[in-house]
Amino acid sequence: MKQISFEYPEIDSLQLQQSMKGYAFPRDRVTKLLAAGDLIRIKKGIYIDPHSRFPYSKEILANLMYGPSYVSLEYALRHHNLIPEAVRVVTSVTTGRKKRYRTPVGDFDYAHIPQRFFSPGVEYYSIDDTRGYMIASPEKAIFDMLYLRYPDLGYSEIEAHLFENMRIDETDFARLDFTKIQILMNTCNRHSIISLRKFTGKKVNHG
Repeated sequence: MKQISFEYPEIDSLQLQQSMKGYAFPRDRVTKLLAAGDLIRIKKGIYIDPHSRFPYSKEILANLMYGPSYVSLEYALRHHNLIPEAVRVVTSVTTGRKKRYRTPVGDFDYAHIPQRFFSPGVEYYSIDDTRGYMIASPEKAIFDMLYLRYPDLGYSEIEAHLFENMRIDETDFARLDFTKIQILMNTCNRHSIISLRKFTGKKVNHG
């Protein structure tokens, strides 16, 4: 079977259709590629090319699989080296319904957040000159964690939770700039975010 060359290892349905334009029976061709292991189906409409010269990116796949979304929560905290534990599930935030996908390359989780808290603090992380993905900044990942995972933390609990339960290094935390997500901090009335706002304000004022 002639090997089809894809530009990048992460392939969506549009890219697949374009690659199959020269074939009389493109669906049959895709079926054969899947059966031969020359194409791996991640979910409907999303594939990876196992023969690509580039390693595939789970983060790009996470952005492609369900959107709008960006990588966040535990996975983003580990990406930014804020927590010591390895994170196997790729965690993302979306304005859509929460989802979990179990795929041949691992599990992908999506947690719901309201539209008004979605975009501020989200950054583009470049893998190379042509590929990259959307991921929460360190500050936004912490915001999302507290908003979604620990909504009811009071001010008396926030310091111990950040540095003991989440195991964020205090020196690393001190380097963060929460003014980047000031609009979120000021407009969110969830208990844990109010506690974070007070705590970061105290750190700024008193060091």
